[in-house]
Amino acid sequence: MKRTGKRNLITDVAGISVGQAENAAVRTGVTVILADQPVPAAVDVRGGAPGTCETALLDLSTLAGAVDAITLSGGSVYGLGTAAGLVAWLGARGRGFQFRADLPSAPIVPGAVIFDLANGGDKNWGENPPYRALAIAAAERAGANFMLGNAGAGFGATAGIHKGGTGSTSVVTDEGFTLGAIVIVNSVGSPVIPGTNVFWAFPFEQDGEFGGARPGPNFKPVGSVLPTDMKQIPRPGENTTIGVVATDADLSRMELQRLAIMAADGFARALRPVHTPFDGDTVFALATGSRTLPEPRPFALMQLGNAAADCLARAIARGVHEAGTLGEHRNYKEFASAESFHFRNFESDA
Repeated sequence: MKRTGKRNLITDVAGISVGQAENAAVRTGVTVILADQPVPAAVDVRGGAPGTCETALLDLSTLAGAVDAITLSGGSVYGLGTAAGLVAWLGARGRGFQFRADLPSAPIVPGAVIFDLANGGDKNWGENPPYRALAIAAAERAGANFMLGNAGAGFGATAGIHKGGTGSTSVVTDEGFTLGAIVIVNSVGSPVIPGTNVFWAFPFEQDGEFGGARPGPNFKPVGSVLPTDMKQIPRPGENTTIGVVATDADLSRMELQRLAIMAADGFARALRPVHTPFDGDTVFALATGSRTLPEPRPFALMQLGNAAADCLARAIARGVHEAGTLGEHRNYKEFASAESFHFRNFESDA
């Protein structure tokens, strides 16, 4: 990999825009990823407790395969209403599959949700969860630039005992392909190496994008014990890291499926433990198709998939690094500077 894209965001992939909206009182939010035109898509689900919609449409045996947008949302099952709001917004603008001119269009909008119902805030919404309205507000704000950390679906997220959030990165490969990732980090597992302020994803960091912390020379190998700063007593359905990777390569649906599978390994490069029975880890993959993948295509796809995993790992660390403290959930920077916390300086170890 040569360099990040201009913004170091998924929107460095031409034809992709992102919109976000939050409700601070509820401590939740929504992120929408819009494609200028319908694009082929794939999905890979690794977590044991996923919350998704319309993912069956992305199976290689189905007719659809092309999507107008992807939604990422807080709210657990209530957040599935985000897709309905975005479908209405897109349909009102003529987007979607058009069966006949005198019939409404049918936008294709898969999505995934995180569990943020236990983070405080006013969840007493009765029969009117905020997610449909948040989806429309997010779509109205869609563009090339967007906030990280406590923004969009990451507003109320947590990562282990750290404040989680929305992260995004991009890369331009040696061959000139642009690839980007956006992720909502709400994991059971920890994003940092035990006993340090170093992100698991540190080997993949670009230009100090998440603080530049590195293990010192006396760093000791990590054992098999689970990290102490993961979420304690996790329960199914309450944790998830969800994301989207996008590229400008002209990938087929089958190639996109492989890209999504390879990209999901970015979770394992940035979180420990990962893909647990308590997480709903899900990755969508999109291809705008403006650049032709060279022959031999399998080798070129392998390179893209590896870059996608690295991008996703970086986005996870960046989302946690940029998050701000919310209620009792302290951010990474506060933990890293707290003398009483478990971080220690390996540079000065005997």
